[in-house]
Amino acid sequence: MRAKGIHVVSLHNHMTTEEPHFYFTHYWAIGAVKKLAQDFKTVLDAQAAVQMKSARASEQETRFNFDALPAGSLSSDWHVEGTRQSGPLATWKRIVDTGALSQPNVLSLTKINRISGGTFNLCWNDSVSFKDGTISLRFKANSGKVDQGGGPIWRMKDKDNYYVCRANPLEDNFRLYYVKKGSRHQIATANVAISPGQWHSIMVHQNGSHVECYFNGRKLLETNDTTFTNAGRVGVWTKADAATSFDDIVVTL
Repeated sequence: MRAKGIHVVSLHNHMTTEEPHFYFTHYWAIGAVKKLAQDFKTVLDAQAAVQMKSARASEQETRFNFDALPAGSLSSDWHVEGTRQSGPLATWKRIVDTGALSQPNVLSLTKINRISGGTFNLCWNDSVSFKDGTISLRFKANSGKVDQGGGPIWRMKDKDNYYVCRANPLEDNFRLYYVKKGSRHQIATANVAISPGQWHSIMVHQNGSHVECYFNGRKLLETNDTTFTNAGRVGVWTKADAATSFDDIVVTL
């Protein structure tokens, strides 16, 4: 907030026995209305990206912000795959994005190489095994005529078997799927306005068969599914010609 010139001038409550508790915050800033609104949205997105930690002593957190190495090709623990791949795999790189919350680099699908509406583009990491916990990330839909956006994949067995939660600006919806033997099946969906070319946050919380999915800090999906019950890898996903950037991927076990 300070980086955007927004200052908290008061924090207080009006009630004493409400559940949950409500706190009222007063802000002070000067600027054009449009810029203030954009700056405040950036603040809200940043807050949504920082997830509450579990009180469990055994909690482990792994964070990927792609800033440890210069922009360029991916490190050896990141792998590129494609579900129902047609033609060459998409190109994924670390690129500089001055609009990212954590600068300078982000993970980005920079080149589709061949457009196929049925192809799912995957980039996954082999250093984390995830069964239960929380996955959060930020994404920005850069382009795409057939499809846009994307989201995290988890409990990934291989390129044809995993869960995926994705947001699509072309359709203005937020959905949870499982992909089994290369076939995608919808589990839950919600309609929500999604702006392309802007950073948004997605968070997924998995506990056994119970799944909760959050978009920009709002819980929009909640359901149970037992398709995949074992631990698996974590990564990111886009469909067809969706060229998308990802950053601040946090896996909490």
